Amino acid sequence: MPTIAIIVAAGAGTRMGGDVPKALMPLAGRPMLLWALDVVRVVPGIDEVLVVAPPGREEPVRALVSGPGAPVRVLGGGPSRAESVREGLRAAAGARRVVVHDAARPLADASLFAAVLAGLEGVDGAIVAAPVVDTLKRGDGDGLIDGTVAREGLWAAQTPQAFHAGALGEAVEAAAAAGALATATDCASLVEAWGGRVRLIASRAPNPKVTTPSDVAVAEALLAIRGRG
Repeated sequence: MPTIAIIVAAGAGTRMGGDVPKALMPLAGRPMLLWALDVVRVVPGIDEVLVVAPPGREEPVRALVSGPGAPVRVLGGGPSRAESVREGLRAAAGARRVVVHDAARPLADASLFAAVLAGLEGVDGAIVAAPVVDTLKRGDGDGLIDGTVAREGLWAAQTPQAFHAGALGEAVEAAAAAGALATATDCASLVEAWGGRVRLIASRAPNPKVTTPSDVAVAEALLAIRGRG
């Protein structure tokens, strides 16, 4: 049974302020999606890549994704991130393991994908995350500090995230049945709510999510430092 990667690339990118979906916006001279795809399709053990594209943009995305490595299929996404993952899972029927990654994290390297796949031993999922290093404040409705949150033991979730396909599939359908799928922000939270066990894999290198125009400048600088930009 294969291992399939799902690249979530269906977001509109409204905070970027562009006229194309975020995954198709230029980053260091090429669509952002391609930085993630270049890495994912050559990770040992990944047999196929599914790109979940913005609805109605499937054909332009198909024109972008030719290249060496694992074969790539393109399909349309749903109205939310988690619903787009659900579409990817439906297309990945028969997979043993799935790796979910956001196209908006273009700096994730192959070692992170290998680490989350290796981390699946004995658990339902494994995700890349970074220990929280900032002091956390809780605010009230008036914009005032309502308390300080202890940061010990807190992690900021990232992608890639790997799961046994059956576990993630059941977790997604349970959330859908409970009316909680559309608001989920990552796959691990769905598996947690389902009762699954998810392992944390520390991210040791910058793996930022590109959300705003200023994030583009940071990502391009990091790509240049790594010799990829």
